[in-house]
Amino acid sequence: MTSTRSAAGPWWRDAVFYQVYVRSFADSDGDGLGDIPGITSRLRYLRDLGVDAVWVTPFYPSPQHDAGYDVSDYRGVDPRFGKLSDLDDLLSQAHELGLRVVVDLVPNHTSSEHPWFRQALAAGPGSHERARYLFRNGRGRGGGRPPNNWESVFGGPAWTRVPDPSTAPHHGGEWYLHLFDASQPDLDWRNPEVPAMFEDVLRFWLDRGVDGFRVDVAHGLFKVRSLRDQRDVPRREGSDLPGDPGDRAMVERTVRDEPMWDQPEVHDVYRSWRRLLEQYDGDRMAVAEAWTRSPESMARYVRPDELHQAFNFAWLLAPWSARAFADVVRGTLEAVALVGAAPTWVLSNHDVVRHPTRYGGGPRGLARARAATLTMLALPGSAYLYQGEELGLEEVDVPPEHRQDPSWLHTGKVGRDGARVPIPWRGTRSPYGFGPAGTVPWLPMPDDWAPLTVDAQRKDPGSTWSFYRDTLRARRRFAQGCDDVQIVEGRSTVLHLRRGCLAVLCNCGTRPVRLPPGEVLVASGPLDGHLLPPDTAVWVR
Repeated sequence: MTSTRSAAGPWWRDAVFYQVYVRSFADSDGDGLGDIPGITSRLRYLRDLGVDAVWVTPFYPSPQHDAGYDVSDYRGVDPRFGKLSDLDDLLSQAHELGLRVVVDLVPNHTSSEHPWFRQALAAGPGSHERARYLFRNGRGRGGGRPPNNWESVFGGPAWTRVPDPSTAPHHGGEWYLHLFDASQPDLDWRNPEVPAMFEDVLRFWLDRGVDGFRVDVAHGLFKVRSLRDQRDVPRREGSDLPGDPGDRAMVERTVRDEPMWDQPEVHDVYRSWRRLLEQYDGDRMAVAEAWTRSPESMARYVRPDELHQAFNFAWLLAPWSARAFADVVRGTLEAVALVGAAPTWVLSNHDVVRHPTRYGGGPRGLARARAATLTMLALPGSAYLYQGEELGLEEVDVPPEHRQDPSWLHTGKVGRDGARVPIPWRGTRSPYGFGPAGTVPWLPMPDDWAPLTVDAQRKDPGSTWSFYRDTLRARRRFAQGCDDVQIVEGRSTVLHLRRGCLAVLCNCGTRPVRLPPGEVLVASGPLDGHLLPPDTAVWVR
C-alpha cells in the first residue's frame, strides 16, 4: 500500500490537458492540413468535453520534414497554419472560455533551414557560426567516417557530412550531429548563444499570453562533452524469476549506455527557465518530454527549482496487467514524493500507437482502453489526453504510398503516421468535417469512421465520447476533492485504488469480481449487477 497527499495549488497541478496535433485537428481552409483558425473554431468543443488546457504541437515556420519539429523560426507561425494574429486570437478565445494554452518548444535542434545553420554551412570549419552546433571532423582516412558510432532515432548514422566551402564542392568536410533527421541539426547548448536565444523565445511567447510550454526532447540538450562512442555495458541487476512473483535474483544484463541523453548539465537550463517563468503571473508552467530510465530520473526534472511537470511514460509502456499498473502507480508516486512534485499520466500521444490498439484492438482493445483511462483519471496529479482518444480511435494502417513519417522513410518501419490521421467530426465519408467538403486530408481517413464522428457519438449515451465527458465531470466533483490516496494491490488480476471517498477498481483478469458497497459514479463499460466484468473499471463512492 502506498499513500500520498494532494493539496490545492496552481492550475496545472491537477489539470486535464488535451493534445492538439495541429495538422490533424481541424482544417479551416480546405488545403488538407489542420490550422490555427481550425483549432479556434473547436475550442467550445474542448471546453464542453471538460478539459482544462490545450497543448498545441508546433505551428512555427518549418520546411515540415518532421511535421513541424524542424523549426526554422521560433517566433512566428507557418503560413500553412495561419498568421501570428490567428495565434493571438486562439489565445484570447481560449482564455475567455477558461482554457489554458500550452505550446511546443523544440530546443534540442533547429531546422537545417534555420538562419543559424545556413550561416554555419557558409562560414566553414572553426567559425563562430558553426560553434552553435556540433560540427566535428570525421574518423579514418580523410575523415571519411562519422565522428562516433551514434545512431539517429529515425535510423542510420546520427551524422551527416557537409562539403568544405573552401575547397571543391565534391570534397568532404566536417560532420554535424543530428539525433533525429538530417534536417534537424543538434544545437550545442554549451555555447552561451544557444540558451540566450531560447530565453528570448520563451519571453516572446509568454508576452503574447501562452500559459506554458511542452519541452520537446527535454533530456537531450546536452551530450557528453567528448562525444565518445556509445558502448555496451554489462551490469548486474535484479530480475523477476519465473514462478513466485516475489522471487528476485541477480542476473547479468547488457545495457546500452546513453552519452547523448539525460546529462546532468541539462538541469541548470531548467533552473534558469523556472526563474524566468516565475517572473510572469498566472502560474506559467513547463512540462518535460523526457524519456528517462526510471521514475527517479524522471523526478529530477521536477525538483522544486526546475520544471513543473515531466511526462510519465511508465503507464503508457506497461502491458495490460493489474500488477504492472500497480507497480507504475507506486513507483511514480514514491518518486515524485521525494521532490514534492505532482505526477502526470498519459496513455497516448502523436509518437506512439494509440492505446486501444496497444491493448489488442477491436471491442476488447477499446474496453481495456476505456478502463485504463478511467483508472488513470482517478489518480492524483494531471492527465494528458491525445486528440481522438475520446472517440475511441484506433491506430490506422496508412497505405505505404501516403506515409510521411521520417522513421518510415529511413527504416521502412511503419512509423507514427497511424496515430496522426485527422479526426472525424461529422458526416459519413472523408473528410468527415475535418475540412470543407472536397478537402483531401494530408493522411487518408478510413472509410468506416462514420459511427466514430463527434456528431454520431454525442447522440449516444454509451459512446466513448460520452464516457470521456461523464468521467471528466465526475473527476471535477470527486477525484479532485479527496486528498487521501491509497494504492492497494489485491489479487493479481485487479488493481484497487482508494482516493478519499472513491474506490476505483480495474479488472485486468478474465473473470468478474464483486464490486465494493457504495454508489457507482462512473464505469468504463456495462456492469453485471454487483459484478465488475473483465476489462472494465469503475468508480464507487
